[in-house]
Amino acid sequence: MAWASYPTREEVDFVVIGSGAAGGIMAKELSSAGFSVVVLEQGPHLRPGDFRHDEWNYTQTEGLVWGSRKGHPQTFRRYEHEKAELVEGAPLGYAHNVGGSSAHFSGNFWRLRPIDFIEASVRGPIAGTNFVDWPITYEELEPYYTKVDWEIGLSGVEGPWDPPRSKGYPCPPMPPKSSGVLLERAAKKLGWTAYPEPHAILSQPYNGRPGCIHCGFCNGFGCEVGAKSSTAVTMIPLAEATGKCELRTGCTVSRINTNEQGRVTEVVYWEEDGTEQAQRAKAVVLSANGAESARLLFLSESSRFPDGLANSSGMVGKNLMFNGGSNVSGLFAEPINAHKSVATTRVIHDFYSIDPKHGFYGGGGIDARSLSRGLPMAAAMRGGIFSGARWGSAYKKGLEQEFTHTCSFNGHTTSLPLSTNNVTLDPEVKDKWGRPALRTTFMNHPDDFATMKFFMERSIELMDAAGAIQKTASYSEDGQRGGVHLLGTCRMGNDPATSVVNRYNRAHDIPNLYMVDGGSLVTSGRGQPTMTIMALAFRAADHLIQAARRGEV
Repeated sequence: MAWASYPTREEVDFVVIGSGAAGGIMAKELSSAGFSVVVLEQGPHLRPGDFRHDEWNYTQTEGLVWGSRKGHPQTFRRYEHEKAELVEGAPLGYAHNVGGSSAHFSGNFWRLRPIDFIEASVRGPIAGTNFVDWPITYEELEPYYTKVDWEIGLSGVEGPWDPPRSKGYPCPPMPPKSSGVLLERAAKKLGWTAYPEPHAILSQPYNGRPGCIHCGFCNGFGCEVGAKSSTAVTMIPLAEATGKCELRTGCTVSRINTNEQGRVTEVVYWEEDGTEQAQRAKAVVLSANGAESARLLFLSESSRFPDGLANSSGMVGKNLMFNGGSNVSGLFAEPINAHKSVATTRVIHDFYSIDPKHGFYGGGGIDARSLSRGLPMAAAMRGGIFSGARWGSAYKKGLEQEFTHTCSFNGHTTSLPLSTNNVTLDPEVKDKWGRPALRTTFMNHPDDFATMKFFMERSIELMDAAGAIQKTASYSEDGQRGGVHLLGTCRMGNDPATSVVNRYNRAHDIPNLYMVDGGSLVTSGRGQPTMTIMALAFRAADHLIQAARRGEV
């Protein structure tokens, strides 16, 4: 069937802004249901054969993650009374290509657990935060988690700490790496349990795609064979095959227009050469990510919506959550070769929820990884961690040993929602299109710090139990300065006064506008949010299709 091509001045059923973890799913589900769909993506459509083991391009010159070098500057400050400073690179990290960051993520997929959705009621309020329950339960989302397993393509096995699931994984878990074996043995010594990490990466051929080739260029890189289960290889091809979905790349959205009745009518955007276009639509799905979606709502202000679209609550852009982290690196007498294959193969969830007796809120998981994402150039640039040498023969000898004889035990933890942690428009700095740059204001809550420190201490115990001969440990004790998990900025809720979208990701203020991405998360989870973003997208699409067929959109 020929791919769709729709005139901009004729109404399509849906415009989907963004083709990432959520947008790709929305496009596939809506077009498969028979609706006409236009997807606007500001980056290129990269196929598996386009990806390279080009460490310099991907990590230094913004090959996938655009920042100031590509005309997309960002600013950062700790507190709202401070002037935000221009930051080299991008405090808010995300890819610009079909599939979004799902094309280059590490593929670690954890479901949230039942406690995540009701934790505020169970634990009680936390002063100074917007910590509340979700408007949905795990049981409501579970069928859509399972849909992610089988339609996106996951590898794993049910572990001892897994929440209830209605079906197993379609592919077996990834084979263990030496770093995972070290973590598993160390955990056993301490009375904890490490089990196979679930991955959105195929361990064997599935749905016409090949299994992982264990190249080692995984975290931050696109998969050259298509084994990584991005929406670019799982959802977008199916959407286009319906003949109802048109994918437009190199298209940067400038605003969403509304009519006198307060309904969305069209999406205005620039083509790559600067030509301005406007696609008319019956409804819009905003899936640009937890930062760009908020910015676009602000940029779409009007006399009817002076504070930005869907922002009567004042919550757009607020409650930004990154997930916390900690790192303990260890040097071993024997080679570990943790740089090989996928990022990590074992995870510990014994501390998914920290006992309240410790006096702070938090929880998370610990996994085993290589230093510097297993990348040779990055390892060379940060060489001398254990040897102390920065040049000469001592540096070279130390680097040779550190690249092959080290691994890290990393904590992935909770991040509390605060109004003071937010994404807004910078009043001075502009991007290449003349739009206000994204301005991030962020300082961790004291419980975030306590949780990161707790996980660092547990990882130190694990590293000692694993037999490391030297170790270093750290966490962001001065506060995180950015992240790639962009959560909470268009939060879901039942009350329009305190949330942006309802339990089905529909804007409270605008009946034909949906926000479906990490911004809708109410709490941060424990460190790997993409699977939940995808499950919410499948759920939102299911209800949107039903509502559209009833004529309610």
